[in-house]
Parts: sequence; structure tokens; C-alpha cells
Amino acid sequence: MTRRLHLNAFLMNTGHHEASWRLPESDPYAHVSLAHYVELARTAERGTFDSLFLADGPQLWNNLAQRPAGALEPLTLLTALATATEHIGLIATASTSYNSPYNLARKFASLDIVSGGRAGWNIVTTAGAEAARNFGLDAEPAHAERYARAAEFVDVALKLWDSWEDDAILADKAAGVWGDDSRIHPPRHRGTYFSVEGALNVPRTPQGYPLLVQAGSSADGKVFAARYAEAVFTAQQTLEDARSFYADIKSRTRLAGRDPEHLKVLPGIVPVIGSTEAEARAAEQVLEDHIVHTHGVRRLEDLLRLEPGTLDLDGPLPDDLPPESAIEGAKSRYTLIVELARRESLTVRQLIGRLGGGRGHLTFTGTPEQVADEIETWFTRGAADGFNIMPPVLPSGLEAFVDHVVPILRERGLLRTAYGPRQTLRERYGLRRPRNQYVSDAVDVPGPATAGAPAALTRI
Repeated sequence: MTRRLHLNAFLMNTGHHEASWRLPESDPYAHVSLAHYVELARTAERGTFDSLFLADGPQLWNNLAQRPAGALEPLTLLTALATATEHIGLIATASTSYNSPYNLARKFASLDIVSGGRAGWNIVTTAGAEAARNFGLDAEPAHAERYARAAEFVDVALKLWDSWEDDAILADKAAGVWGDDSRIHPPRHRGTYFSVEGALNVPRTPQGYPLLVQAGSSADGKVFAARYAEAVFTAQQTLEDARSFYADIKSRTRLAGRDPEHLKVLPGIVPVIGSTEAEARAAEQVLEDHIVHTHGVRRLEDLLRLEPGTLDLDGPLPDDLPPESAIEGAKSRYTLIVELARRESLTVRQLIGRLGGGRGHLTFTGTPEQVADEIETWFTRGAADGFNIMPPVLPSGLEAFVDHVVPILRERGLLRTAYGPRQTLRERYGLRRPRNQYVSDAVDVPGPATAGAPAALTRI
């Protein structure tokens, strides 16, 4: 079977570049426009992407002066997008630090049913004191504790999604029996962080449970991914680093007793596309010229845990930055940014320019052919199973990728030319529908139509 690229569209208001909202064609209110996101979702579906993805966090991101701030709650938005699309997967970020398993499991089950089996959960542990204070905490929990809570959270969610057997609904009108209580399995979970008694109040879904996605690349994050993740979003700056991460996470998955092919690695890429290389460089320069460096300095000092006024725009990063072990927030992103600055001897101004487009993800500027070449190289040289496409400007950046890069990838046999028969998101990622942990003779099966799932759930 031909190995095919997995493409995920990472959608962020006016685009991933922090200055995208300042361009003449950008809508500064796009972040709260359903029509904007419907257009993006349909464009990604036209490009036969596997899925689209919405980031989220329970706090106000960045200061209001910098870029559009705030975002629609992703599960609500994706439910609306489910009605405007037919094939593309719908992945929402949701925190294990500031949610409860029962409510979140119910919301994802509802999205999976409404969308006909297209839901995915990007599992995050949420770093930062600001978010903690929004939930009555004085400081964020320690990094290791957040991951311990996340592991128990996911275990409880899996119990809840399996709490209905696939054939619990009988719908026997003649006998007057709607369902079989013996096929309901309350979790009765008592753990360190959670106590959850009853079964979910939503039936088992077309996928069994959503595609499980994870994005942390720290040591704790990789352990968690090896145990649970079916797709990993990661930030890698070089082919060598990406290959090393890919080999490491696949090895960890194997050691965890799972098939490494059942975990897909998708690095982020910010493609700045022009019909010529010079045109692409010019577009990149326009974006960089619109960066307000005072905003960038403020965010960089916050990320590096430095006092305001520490950084010199035209100087290097300080030599005495704290080690990753002293960071309780986004550990892997901290290390990536510091190593990027050191490796390329960047000034603070240059580093802000490099981070403006992708916050540490690879930014690649070139023609459609050059972008396709870079994607193919990483894909064929053991660095990626696909990519998290992060357009610098929306909607134009996604349209450029779909109209000019996707045809090249299709010609090279790397990407499907059409979706074909309707599939769940799990099937699109080459995964089987998981067995129900409460049914002794259950097995993983290809998809909902052969899984004994209620007909009402498979035909939505």
C-alpha cells in the first residue's frame, strides 16, 4: 500500500504570522467570524486534508495591542463546521488541567456523533500562571503533576466513552424495550485526581472515541504521547532534529507495547509561497516589516522568564538563561527557541522575526515546487508522517497551498486526489475503531459500519 501524506490545517484567526492582521486584505474581526472559518474549512476540504485543528487555552492570549486576541470555544465552533463540511476531520484543543473528564468526554462524544465520526482531541496540560489564576490557583501545577493528572484524565475519558456497548440500544418497539441496561458499564473510578461514578449520558460514538492528539515534546510529553497519542503535533526547526524526534517517539511507542504505525508525527510548517522565490521573499519581508518589535520583546521576555527590559533588540540572548529543568511551562518550546537563537547567532530582533510566523515552527519560504520538495524530503527521510500546515495569512495562505502545492503533491503520488468513500477521521489516519474495554470478546475493527455500532450513529 502506498504511503500517503497526512495533512492537517492549523487554523488561527487571520493567520499564524503575528502581523497578518495588519495586511490590507485581512479582517481584524475574523477570529469571531463563523463565515471565515467555514470558508477555511471548505478550502482545506477542497485540498483533501485529513483534518483541521483549532488551538485553545483558558486564558486571554497576548496583549490586545499585538494581534487579534480571544477565540471562539473550539468544540462549539467545530460543531458548526461539521454541518458545513462532509469529510474533513475536526480536532479541538481541550485542557486536562482545567476541565472535568465527564463533561469533556460528553462534549467530544457529541461532536463525534454530530459529525459522523470526525472528532479529534488535542490533549493539552496547559502551562502558565495566568490560566491557573482563572481557576482559583495561585500558580500553575508542576510540569510532572500536570502530566500525571492528564494521564488519569484520559484513562477516565476512555472508560466513559466505553461505558456504552455498541449494541446497548435495542429500539425494540414491539417489546417496548429501548435499551439493555446490562450493556452499560459505569466507570466507578476512584483515583488521585478524579472520582467519577456513572456511565456517560451519550452512546458510544461512530469512532468509539475521538482521534487522540498530543503536542508536547518534553520528556514527560513524549512518555505521554507514546502511551496515548495517535497523532503528534511537533515543532522542529531542522531535518536532523525532526528525524531524531521521529525515531525517538516511534521507539517509545513500540516500547509502550503499541504499533508505531498507529502514531502519526506531524511537524508544523509555515509556508510562505510565491510564484517565484523572489516573490515569496518579498511576501515574507512585507510580513516582517509589519512586526511591532516591542510586542515581540515583551512576549519573548515572558517566555524566557526574564524581567521586563532585559533584552536588547540588536543584541543576542543573555548567556545566563535558566536551563529547561527550571522551566515549569512549555519546556520543549523554550529549548527550541533558545537553541535556534544560539545555533544561528540571531539577535533578539532577528529571533522575533523568525518567531513571528510560527512561534518556533519551521517557516519555509519559496515557490510551490520548493515547498513540495521540502515536504517530500521530510516525509521520505524519516522525519514526518505528514504536516501541520500553518498558513502565515488566512485565507490567502491556505488557498495558495491548496491551489498550488497540493496539485504537485498529488502528481508525485504523495496525496490523495479525492476523498473516496466516506470515512471516519480515525480511518483516514489509518487507524481501526478501538475495541470496548468492557467487552471481553471485543476486537479492534475497521470502522463503524462493521462494528455493530447503532445504525443511527453510522448514518448521520
